[in-house]
Amino acid sequence: MAFLVQMLPLVLIFVIFYFLLIRPQQRRMKQHQAMIGAVKKNDTAVTGGGILGKVTRVDENEVELEIAPSVRVKVLKATLSDVRPHGTKPAND
Repeated sequence: MAFLVQMLPLVLIFVIFYFLLIRPQQRRMKQHQAMIGAVKKNDTAVTGGGILGKVTRVDENEVELEIAPSVRVKVLKATLSDVRPHGTKPAND
């Protein structure tokens, strides 16, 4: 019985960590994976390094971004931090 009383605070701490830290992080990861999986041509994408560009081609693991007229770069899909669908208003408008 004394062992259970000693273990109860540790179990409660783990439960609190699970609901406040682990579970929300897993949800964000699933949303990010879905966003990356749904990227398509003409979307606006932001890389982890902060480069904004228009998606011109999508491969299985790579995306080609047009970052300036006639300037295209290939980036890994995993490095995309945000994808904005074509036709959405910019944040500052």
